[in-house]
Amino acid sequence: MLKQIADKIRAADSLVLSTHRHSDGDGLGAQIALFHALRKIGKQVRILNVDDAPKRYSFLQSARIIQSFEGSHEKLEATDLAMIFDTNDSRLVEPLYSELRRQCREIIFVDHHPALKEGPAPTEGSVIDTAAASTGEMVYRLIRELGVALDPDIARALYTSVVFDTQLFRYVRNSPASHLMAADLLQHETEPDEVHRRLFANYTRNKIAFLAKALSQIEYFADGRIAVLRLSAPDLSDHGLDLDESRDVIDLLMNIESLEAAALFREDGPDLYKLSLRGKSEIEVLSIAENVGGGGHPFSAGAYLNGSYEQLKERVVSQLLRVVGLALEKAPASARKNEPT
Repeated sequence: MLKQIADKIRAADSLVLSTHRHSDGDGLGAQIALFHALRKIGKQVRILNVDDAPKRYSFLQSARIIQSFEGSHEKLEATDLAMIFDTNDSRLVEPLYSELRRQCREIIFVDHHPALKEGPAPTEGSVIDTAAASTGEMVYRLIRELGVALDPDIARALYTSVVFDTQLFRYVRNSPASHLMAADLLQHETEPDEVHRRLFANYTRNKIAFLAKALSQIEYFADGRIAVLRLSAPDLSDHGLDLDESRDVIDLLMNIESLEAAALFREDGPDLYKLSLRGKSEIEVLSIAENVGGGGHPFSAGAYLNGSYEQLKERVVSQLLRVVGLALEKAPASARKNEPT
């Protein structure tokens, strides 16, 4: 399938690369790597995303090469091929997606999330590889298929993608692919520790103060197996943080030993929330996200929600209780003996 995309790229004179709203290290790393690769083979290519890249990715020179559809950007002219990375849900690319449909001859998704059971289907010709641990892994293979040699810019972007989405190789889908890819990239990326620091060691005094306040408000359910937390966008901005940094909060929650699942509600406006869900081991949360109009991975998913917080929380918690309960029923008796009290 990647060979077919490589053929489409070779046939295209002009391309635009994009990713989902509130972009992250995987989508950004994948599109920036391909941007540099396509420039090397003389393609007319640009990156146009829905909104600005989070500030933690400034080390990729994201502000220099990425334009924001919701900000100042050059008008999108007629384009041969649009490629959208790290999502196959067109709703997460609006309102840009509607403009891409008007101006682009063909749109394809390159993604490793499962296609939604309910919701928009990926466009014809898209490649969805759920065995890949990151979208960057797919773009790495695509660049190889195109015959483009790696260089420091490509390698840094791809390394960012793989270490971000595997959380420093904690989640590699029981495959050596991420490690083998990293070994190849590290022949060109000479300062991997800087990438690690930019992605995972970016805590300021303000951020620590914010985390202390936020974590004191965790609600626990099912004897500590489920945690729910509500954050507000204004509280993030008051501490000098951007919306992207709410990801770090739910990752911290999942380090709680007794926890099986967590839900984070980030309040972006009146009755407007970004829901993030995480599950450990056998606790699958993708179905819950899809039930409320979202998507993601089996154990890491999310959705954008409208409604009152208490009603939304009750709906999500009831589903988490059901999923955790089912998982506990399937667990062997020896495991149930160790349930937290």
